Amino acid sequence: MQIGARLRRMREDKGVSRAEAGDVIRGSASKMSRLELGRHGFKVRDVLDLLTHYGVDDEDERRSFLELVRDAKKPGWWQTYGDVVPNWFEQYLGLEQSASTVRSYEVQYVHGLLQTRDYARAVIGLEHHDEPYGGLERRVAVRMKRQEILHRPTGAATLWAVMDEAALRRPIGGPQTMRGQIEHLIAVSEGMANVKVQVLPFSAGGHVALGGPITIVRFAEHDIDDVVYLEQLTAARYPEGQEAVHYQKTMDLLGIRAARPGWTTSFLKGLLRDL
Repeated sequence: MQIGARLRRMREDKGVSRAEAGDVIRGSASKMSRLELGRHGFKVRDVLDLLTHYGVDDEDERRSFLELVRDAKKPGWWQTYGDVVPNWFEQYLGLEQSASTVRSYEVQYVHGLLQTRDYARAVIGLEHHDEPYGGLERRVAVRMKRQEILHRPTGAATLWAVMDEAALRRPIGGPQTMRGQIEHLIAVSEGMANVKVQVLPFSAGGHVALGGPITIVRFAEHDIDDVVYLEQLTAARYPEGQEAVHYQKTMDLLGIRAARPGWTTSFLKGLLRDL
């Protein structure tokens, strides 16, 4: 995505169309669009050809691009879990691991970055109930590994999680598992400055996001656009353009309508007493 964003800025500064840039790399305008959005890997030859076409002849700058290309080809840690991570989810894992901020709305479950091991095992087991124990535990390990982005010594990601009250009242894994999960959410909301948890209570009434979860990933690099991620049962969508703007506005509204973090902590403590 960094490579694509930088090349897009260069192309626009030079007044070159996507179709013309596509011709340079023996492709099409649509291929160039995918490359600039970070949806397709770059070949070294293509990057060098584009830099030449854009008039970039400084050797240090060209070398920095090639280093980015090589870094982009390095396998992520999740690729060692290829037996349990579906192809459609790999791209999101890469985005999440590179994020500076993750904003989300969850209607069914506690957000994956905030799940305890027991709760995650119960959630994953709903879909993979017939899987051998080893496979189930590897899926749980992936979910736990994802959470490390919130605990990095430097550059820890920020999480802003809005969860529907239904997600917290749904008894996943039984009372003991739910008690541990709620206790974890209280500890996180009180003890981690980079995590903000909000509950969208039933009293808020109906809202436009009842259809499913929404995730928006933001990056530290300002020239990379936010990515909207919509997870479905066996696939995912990445809305673009005005559709993406719609989901961003929806997330803003959910944050306004949801309870403030302080009230959310009080709600969680009340919920814990009721378990």
